Amino acid sequence: MTETTTSVTPAAAAPISDLRRRMLQDMTNRNFGDKTQRDYIRHIETFAKFIGRSPDTVTGDDIRRFQSAEIANGAQPPKMNTQASALRFFFTVTLGRIDLAHQLARTNYPRKLPRILTPDEVGRLLEAAPGPGLKYKAALGIAYGAGLRGGEVVMLRVSDIDSRRMLIRVEMGKGRKDRHAMLRRNCSICCGRGGGNAGRRVGCSLARIRSSR
Repeated sequence: MTETTTSVTPAAAAPISDLRRRMLQDMTNRNFGDKTQRDYIRHIETFAKFIGRSPDTVTGDDIRRFQSAEIANGAQPPKMNTQASALRFFFTVTLGRIDLAHQLARTNYPRKLPRILTPDEVGRLLEAAPGPGLKYKAALGIAYGAGLRGGEVVMLRVSDIDSRRMLIRVEMGKGRKDRHAMLRRNCSICCGRGGGNAGRRVGCSLARIRSSR
């Protein structure tokens, strides 16, 4: 008796519409980051669900109704403007309909200055970072002092710290761009040749934390 085996064909991936494929290609050609591409696609899907048909059949009235509904549902200005950016790209680049982009409204809103923490407040913030050791406190201190994003901090290497020129090299940051950030003098002293005592003299919060242990 011969045993027969049945080959199992993996489930086919969900088909991608030609319109989505075109938009993805347009964004890839312009070197958009993965997160930006996901966000733009999500906003177009939300818009298509609202109008109940393919977004390439949109009218100016559809755009007005959509933005009015978003405002009525409590959408804040940052979200409204991100949606407008996604829709503007879709209309002008993927569809080639600049006339539709003119129907989009951007929301102006007041931008408040951020609160500046005192040295003691920064020290307490760093103290709240988990242990053991100074690994996470140092990462948080560099992020706060140099204005780095979380993803940029975790990608840092020792060779990226230039204490002679007081610079931090950030590779593949936002928009997949390299840039330099300023290295605070007190962090350089604390972590470099001067050690904790030198860092405490210039008010380094990490040095104060280290001396208390």
